[in-house]
Order: sequence, then structure tokens, then C-alpha cells
Amino acid sequence: MAYEKAFQPTPNGIIEIKTLPAGRLIMAQGKESYFNSSGSLFRPLFRHIQQNDISMTVPVEARIEPGQMLFWIAHDQLDKADTSTNEVTIVNLPERRVVAAGGKGSYNEENFRRLEAKLLTWLSDNPHWETVGEATGVYWSGPTTPWFLKTFEVHFEVIESNERGN
Repeated sequence: MAYEKAFQPTPNGIIEIKTLPAGRLIMAQGKESYFNSSGSLFRPLFRHIQQNDISMTVPVEARIEPGQMLFWIAHDQLDKADTSTNEVTIVNLPERRVVAAGGKGSYNEENFRRLEAKLLTWLSDNPHWETVGEATGVYWSGPTTPWFLKTFEVHFEVIESNERGN
């Protein structure tokens, strides 16, 4: 099944700086880590897009502590996602620059931490980039995709060191 992409994926094994577009997302939040609550986060988001006839897009973003799952809303469907509910919050994000590492495999904490560590090493080797916040997971494949075909990324939002304080 083909989904609209909010932005282009980072290929497996690649680390790159890229700019994510501004966008509207819907978010579900839990009290536990994302990896302990991803199923319970997915359900209210999926219900929301079904009830509001919103097309599924990729990727799905994940904030790890506390667990948050976010779905991108396609530009031609923004009017369908304009009101928060008890389960789902509307989030408008500005354009963001990230350092991204592409991966392949299961959407589990071990794979997330492996790419997070690669990015932290890359950042220590490239000190002109500074992180803004914690690492996020970015998941491209649907739930029926076999684990060995799933693609994902880990992102850190970044700024150039000389941009701090501007």
C-alpha cells in the first residue's frame, strides 16, 4: 500500500543533515516509554484518522520518554485535523533541521539505541552541530511489513553552533 510521504526517508546506513517541512501532526501520549506503549498509542491515532476520513501518511514519529506517537497529516487534509480530543492532540510543528541515521529491521529499543549511539558519535565528531532535545524515532513501514523489510530512522533536531543565541 502506498502512503503519502511527509518527507524523503534517509537510506539504511546513511547519516545526513536534512530539513523536515513544517506540518500538522496528531499526537497520542502515554505515561511509559514509547517501546512499552506503542500499541496503546497507535489505537487512538488510527481511530482518529478513520473517524475523520484522513488518509494515512508516513512516517510515524515517536518520542521516547514519555512515549508519544505522531502521525503526519497530508496538506490537502489539514482541515480534517483541526480539533484535539481527549485522546489525540493536534500539533503544528515548524520546519526543523535534523541529523538523521537510516536503519532497517524491527522497530525495537535495541535498534533505536544502536542508531542513537551512531548519531551521538557522529555529533561528537562534528562539533559545529548541536542537538536540540532528545532523539526521536521515525518509522516508515506499515504494521504488516515483515521485520526484516521495515525501514526507520533516528533523528536529533540540530542547529549549527554559531546559530545559538541568534
